[in-house]
Amino acid sequence: MKSGSQDQNTEGVDPGQDKDNGPPRPGPNPLQSTNDPAKTGSSRRLSVLSFIHKPRRDSTITKNVQDVHLRRKFILKLAKALLSFGAPSHRIESQLLAAAKILDAPIEIVYLPGLIIMSVWNNDMQSMKTYFVRSRGRIALTSLHRVHQIYRDVLHDNIGVEAGTNALRQLLRSPPIYSLKLRCFLAFICASIICGLSFGGSILDMWISGACACTLQFLGLNAANKSSMYANVYEISVSIVVAFVARGLSNLPDDMFCYGAISSAGVVVILPGFTVLTSALELMSKNLFCGSVRIVYAIIYTLFLGFGLTIGSDFYLVIDSQARHLYYRSSISSHLNYTHGTFEMLNGTDPLVPISGVIGLGNLVGSAADTHTVKGCVRDPHWPWWRQSLPWWTLFFLVPVYSTCSSLSNLQYWRSLQLPIMVFFSCCAYAANRSASLILPGRTDIVSAVGAFVIGLLGNIYSRVVGGTAFTSMVTGVLFLVPSGIAQGGGVTQTYHNSEEQYSSGFSLALRMITVAAGVTIGLFVSQVIVYLFGNRKNVAHFAF
Repeated sequence: MKSGSQDQNTEGVDPGQDKDNGPPRPGPNPLQSTNDPAKTGSSRRLSVLSFIHKPRRDSTITKNVQDVHLRRKFILKLAKALLSFGAPSHRIESQLLAAAKILDAPIEIVYLPGLIIMSVWNNDMQSMKTYFVRSRGRIALTSLHRVHQIYRDVLHDNIGVEAGTNALRQLLRSPPIYSLKLRCFLAFICASIICGLSFGGSILDMWISGACACTLQFLGLNAANKSSMYANVYEISVSIVVAFVARGLSNLPDDMFCYGAISSAGVVVILPGFTVLTSALELMSKNLFCGSVRIVYAIIYTLFLGFGLTIGSDFYLVIDSQARHLYYRSSISSHLNYTHGTFEMLNGTDPLVPISGVIGLGNLVGSAADTHTVKGCVRDPHWPWWRQSLPWWTLFFLVPVYSTCSSLSNLQYWRSLQLPIMVFFSCCAYAANRSASLILPGRTDIVSAVGAFVIGLLGNIYSRVVGGTAFTSMVTGVLFLVPSGIAQGGGVTQTYHNSEEQYSSGFSLALRMITVAAGVTIGLFVSQVIVYLFGNRKNVAHFAF
């Protein structure tokens, strides 16, 4: 956290305050104290109207009143914690402004991606001090839940701002709750399950995709954090390696491995689906600058990722000439015999209409001619079970396992009560999404909106009725709906014949993610409006999607 100041004078109390005791109470109403009989009736009518339309007073700090500088210091530390632990970016500004209003510490805030600019007036009201808060954090669910608890305790006047500042400082200095090896193992489990559920991979494909995701996680948490130079090319290098390995294994005899399942599940962890969702939420919240910046970044990032996958696949084809010939021979268009003239269809209906033009005749080459294809992977019915796609009944235990591992990989403490709630909400969202995809196949936006509506309804009801943290309980379920969670399983329902059709055009992949994110955004906002349409207004800002 860096700070820059236009004036070194930081002492004193803000104007308009009575030594931090809050604003002065209004005096008696002159209409109620007058003895004029002509005004008695109007004063009574005004009293009745003021009782009916009495505005609800905002909460203020009355028990733990401390110096204004300590209150502003708490807001600065809160901004650092929200950025560091992956709070919803479209809610950060409202969270800080609500804290400043309740703590009676006026500030001006400008939020930029990864940066918060906060300005406060000095005592003389002639100069202003500006603070810059920066952080490039990742989602840490347990820490974020603790930040929200401290936030509510301070604003509900349960603890003082100094105690809250010390708690936030200790939380920021604490290391991750899980080691690097355990986080790599969780990435292995998540990618393996995604390979089978979303991309039609077999047991063999699940092992390879899990190993690729484990390597990806290790490089991202270790090498990319230590070297800023490698961090710039981390995603491209990983996608090249994954595509190279997948292409090499797919060229083994007898179609032992599926290229599409391995390459897709291997890089699903770094797909910018969550970034696209965040940008859509910011645009929906009328934060045009941050939303536009994030969505352009996500599109360019997806183009780089698709370019890396294409380079890795083509690089193996350049090395292995036999694989290159088999790859190009598998195309139907390269084995067509063209005939010009007029043709009559003998197996058509009566009357027959002659057709003039060009007809191309050919046969499928390779094993694809006499086998079955499931989600772009060759699956012969005569193969053993460990070479087939996973049956439908595996969803009943693989979805909860994936939800648990996904929550743990996002640094959720395993002995917390929040964990089973996250898993339950996630399973409900996946079930709603799956059911909607069966009723409305091909409509990814509506299907995603249905799943998002369910998870938003559950999360906001849990926050309002039970008093839990809505955002942290909804993260795992939302990751089922965007491509950064399970890619095409649930969120994106379209299937493709091969991985090149899916990833060679990175722009089309970005457009699909934007479509899904738009549906998720609508579902989340509608659910929030429905939940908070009834009852009293919240004093603090919403901490949800």
